[in-house]
Amino acid sequence: MNDSIAIDARGLTKRFGSLTAVANVNLQIPEAAIYGFLGPNGSGKSTTIRMLCGLLTPTSGDVEVLGFRVPGQAEQVKLHIGYMTQKFSLYEDLTVEENLRFLGAVYNLPRREMTRRIDQALEEYWLTEQRKQFAGTMSGGQKQRLALAGATLHRPRLLILDEPTSAVDPQSRRDFWDILFDLVDQGTTVLVSTHYMDEAERCHKLGILDRGRLVAEGRPRDMIRDISAGVVEIETARPRAARECLEAIEGVKSVAQLGTRLHALTDKTIDDPAELIRRALEQAGIDGDIETVTANLEDVFVAATRLNGNQASQAHAA
Repeated sequence: MNDSIAIDARGLTKRFGSLTAVANVNLQIPEAAIYGFLGPNGSGKSTTIRMLCGLLTPTSGDVEVLGFRVPGQAEQVKLHIGYMTQKFSLYEDLTVEENLRFLGAVYNLPRREMTRRIDQALEEYWLTEQRKQFAGTMSGGQKQRLALAGATLHRPRLLILDEPTSAVDPQSRRDFWDILFDLVDQGTTVLVSTHYMDEAERCHKLGILDRGRLVAEGRPRDMIRDISAGVVEIETARPRAARECLEAIEGVKSVAQLGTRLHALTDKTIDDPAELIRRALEQAGIDGDIETVTANLEDVFVAATRLNGNQASQAHAA
C-alpha cells in the first residue's frame, strides 16, 4: 500500500425522505489497496458505494474520488472506475468475446487496442476456451470472471465491487481474490462490499457499517485485537440450555452456537468474563469447559453492530 488517497469522503450523508440511509460517514481510502465494507442488509453499503462513484447524489458531505469532486465531476470519475454488481449484468445471448467487444466500444477503446486487451483479458481471467461460448451457458465462476474482465478492460484506477462473490463456490471466490491482489500489485484501488468474513479478513482495511453509520474501521487484525467485548468459549454437552441461561445474564451481549461450542461476547467493562460465565452456568447446574479466547472477525462484527444498535435504540428512546 502507499499513502496516496484514492477516496476522501467527509460527512457523507444520504436521505430518502424521512429515511437516512447513510449518516455522516468519513472515509480515507489509500491507493493500491483493498478496502472492504462489511455490514448487514440495509446497512448502507450499496448506497455509499453508489455515491462514491457518482451514481447517487449525496444529501450532504464532501467527496473526492481520484482527485475529482463528486458529484460535480462525476463524469470524469466514471472514466477511471470499473464497477461490478452482485448480479451478472452482461448479455447472456452474446458470446464472451462479443460481450467484451461491446464493453470496449463503450469505453471508446481503439479497435487494435481493444483486440489486444481482449486477448490479454481472456488469458488473464482463464476464459480463452470460452471465447465463443454464450455467456448464458457459463458457470457462476466463469460469469464472475467475465464480469471482472469487462470491468477492468479499460484499466481503471479504481475498481468497485458490490457483493461480487455471493453466487459462486468457495474455490471460485478464492481464485477471484487472487486476481484482486494481482490488480492491487499493478496499482489499482479496490473497494469491495461483502457478507463473507473470510473475504473481509483479506482486505487491507475494513469498515463496518450499521444503520447507515460507520461503527468500526481499521485493519482486520487490529480490529480483532481491539474488540470492544470480552470473548469466552464454552464447550458443553448442553449447548441449548447453556445458551438460554447466558442470554439472560446481564453483561452478556451475544451468544452464538458452533456445534457443541458456544461463543459468548460480554461487556468490555467486565474484568473476568470467563468467571462471569462460569458462575452463571454453575448456578444453572450446567457443566462445561470455559475459557477466554481470541476474537475472530465475526465476533468483531457482532460486537460493533450490537453495540451500535443498542446506542441507536437508547438515543431514539431519549
